[in-house]
Amino acid sequence: MKKKSRKNKNFNKNQKSFYFEDYFETNLKEKNKSKSFISEDRIYILFFFFFCLITIFSIKITSISFQEPKFLYSKKSNDNFLPLRRDITDRNGDLISRNIRSYHAAVKPNLIKDKDKFLLNMKLNFPEISQDWIKKKLLNGKYFYLKKRLSVEEENKIFLLGEKGIVFESMQSRIYPNAELYSHILGQIDDDNYGISGVEKYFDNELKDLKKIKEPFQLTLDTNLQYLIKKELEQSMEDFKAIGAAGLLMNIQTGEVLSLVSLPDYNINLRNDISHSDYTNKITKGVFELGSIFKTFTIALALEKKLLSPDTIIKNIPKNIKCSKYIISEHDELPKDLSVEEILVRSSNIGSAMIAKEIGEESYKGFLNKLKLMSTLEFELDEVGKPINFRWDKCKLETVSYGHGITTTPLQAAAAYAAMSNGGYIVKPNLRLNKIPNIKKERVISNETSREINLMLREVVASKHGTASLADVFGFNVGGKTGTAKKNFYGKYSNKKLNTFISVFPMYEPNYVLLILLDEPKPAPQLVYDYRGQKITTKRNESGWNSVYVAGKIIKKIGPILAINNDEVYNNHVVKKTN
Repeated sequence: MKKKSRKNKNFNKNQKSFYFEDYFETNLKEKNKSKSFISEDRIYILFFFFFCLITIFSIKITSISFQEPKFLYSKKSNDNFLPLRRDITDRNGDLISRNIRSYHAAVKPNLIKDKDKFLLNMKLNFPEISQDWIKKKLLNGKYFYLKKRLSVEEENKIFLLGEKGIVFESMQSRIYPNAELYSHILGQIDDDNYGISGVEKYFDNELKDLKKIKEPFQLTLDTNLQYLIKKELEQSMEDFKAIGAAGLLMNIQTGEVLSLVSLPDYNINLRNDISHSDYTNKITKGVFELGSIFKTFTIALALEKKLLSPDTIIKNIPKNIKCSKYIISEHDELPKDLSVEEILVRSSNIGSAMIAKEIGEESYKGFLNKLKLMSTLEFELDEVGKPINFRWDKCKLETVSYGHGITTTPLQAAAAYAAMSNGGYIVKPNLRLNKIPNIKKERVISNETSREINLMLREVVASKHGTASLADVFGFNVGGKTGTAKKNFYGKYSNKKLNTFISVFPMYEPNYVLLILLDEPKPAPQLVYDYRGQKITTKRNESGWNSVYVAGKIIKKIGPILAINNDEVYNNHVVKKTN
């Protein structure tokens, strides 16, 4: 029995247990099964992820396929380019200034492999750039600007060179589609987008207001009128060999400046040197003796003070009078007895001086101050001139009465004539278009005096004795006053002239003042004048033979445009009133 039990014991010792074998196999199967479930979950997750991606892309592609390419391009362009300044337009909405994307061309010298070839290319394409300057910059090895504010043509030239060392820097540039047309008004901006002259400087903060970036800044100017007036003034400089010319058209009721031209002008898209006095804005900045246009103010004050009437006869007017150490004489042979109206129509110097003495110095000074002729005029440009101060010593009252020895700007003179003709109210010249202009009524003469002055100004043009017959354009009822003055250089008068004509039209309902100025005009014997129904030539050089002639041509061209605008305003007013 014992042997048997030992034998069984040895057998159990060498035999593998059934229980452990079953446990390991079962555990292994469970592990494999668990791994299988985890793998399947990952597959499902990945499948769902990629399915979502494919769905999203499919929807996006389908959406894009239904959109217009132009819309996408426009959106991209708008996102990448936000103008830093507002557009400027004229009163009709025509664009006259805008910001566009532009480029500077800069150079990285270390990337220029063949410097001799680079210099040769620059010489061929940009001969105006100094070769020595470019060579010096290349040798210096520092980053430098080759050319700023590239035009499209210049940009293409540089791009086609294929030079890796040239870098295009994006920037914003201000362009002026009309080039020279508004040069004395718009002004310019610098490379940092700040206004440095003209409207660009005066309204700099408003033009940079990004909240209104999509709202154009509108001026009172009219591009069509500006163009026509400029062309006639350019022709006048050629006809009369003048060194300069200027013109101003203004609404006498609101003070809105419709056109302002000063010649010579310049292309404001180019950064040229304009420091020479020839490029001064003659209308706003130029300070001149304007001559006999002051006779209108003298007579208006006499009428306002009831010292005289238009029909009052001034008897025994001498051919010349001695005033202190000076001799005052007439420009032409005139009758010794003249009415107040005839003194203005025939432009009598001595007659005006005699009327001024009746008025008195203090009253006359006060009247000129009320007309804003003795101080700097407020205007929406920084380029505004200041009349030269003088002492009211012996004989000054007499000479000032006919425009000798007193200076002012053409803009001030035109504004004063507006007050003479609009019923007697001071107007403030302005450039910014306001839908509802805020006009402060400040009266300087009565409506009756204004009406009498208008009748006289009409006679200056329409009468056979008037000095402005060449401006008598049929259908426009033009009135006005001439002014011929000798230029003063360093305190001495020369034989060089500055000729002015200030016209108002239509006289039956005055609405516009037009000032024409010619600087040092010469006689034009080659011109054939239509003078009171006759064809004549002359070598005379007074305002009546040049400035008046030019004004007549201009009014003939712009009159229909202004009449059309008036009809539109009238019709709109009637429709609103009827409704």
